[in-house]
Amino acid sequence: MKKVILVTGASSGLGKATAQQLISEGHTVYGAARRVEKMKDLEASGGKAIKLDVLDPENIKQVVSTIIAEQGKIDVLVNNAGYAVYGAVEDVSLEDARRQFEVNIFGLAAITKEVLPHMREQKSGTIINISSMGGKMYTPLGSWYHASKHALEGWSDCLRLELMDKGIDVVIIEPGIIATEFADVMSGPMMESAKGGPYEEMAKILSKATEENYQPGNASSSDVVAKAISKAVKAKKPKTRYRIGKLAKPMVWIRTYLGDRVFDKAVMSQVK
Repeated sequence: MKKVILVTGASSGLGKATAQQLISEGHTVYGAARRVEKMKDLEASGGKAIKLDVLDPENIKQVVSTIIAEQGKIDVLVNNAGYAVYGAVEDVSLEDARRQFEVNIFGLAAITKEVLPHMREQKSGTIINISSMGGKMYTPLGSWYHASKHALEGWSDCLRLELMDKGIDVVIIEPGIIATEFADVMSGPMMESAKGGPYEEMAKILSKATEENYQPGNASSSDVVAKAISKAVKAKKPKTRYRIGKLAKPMVWIRTYLGDRVFDKAVMSQVK
């Protein structure tokens, strides 16, 4: 069955790969992002590009109302828009920390709240939230990013229970190390905030390790995540979680079953 799908953060990385995958399968896909000019390839493939800033409530209402006016429904919402703030707790400003939550949690919540009444009315729908293996584990200098993803995990679990009798599924995607812009986006600000401070050496080591891990060939392809999302879209009863990509399953397994101290040692061995 072909569906009407809204993918946020579709101008690059996981969002773009997901939109392209779903377009290729014949779905009506709206790719949404601030950088509309970066989604011309989605339009060329048969998708639709629409401007979306998840921090702008009026823009969110406009996007959802436009899709409803054109299609009459929204079957699937893929909440992919987000980014990572990295740096020591001492170094990251509370302003930057708040913005991390505004985008990764409150912006995501705002568009979900706008879509849900339509899904409830049609008595069907799927909400797919892009979390991370970082929502189940942690790394040094990633306090605010991990906090936002841990929050997203709990928020999604609660939402799933609330919608259980409404015909609406809630799915969490937990990617591991994926070849995207992640390393570039997180390293620059992290190095700037650590410059000349007590965490500078740790930041240098983490930045180098991240750059190496996220190189194509070392990291999993975005297509791995796109195919997992496609599987969730097609499923009559999707899994509550899809943990995919390099290191996602082993890292969460170590964190879950071997305890804090063992996990601490495993992680810190990579930044010495």
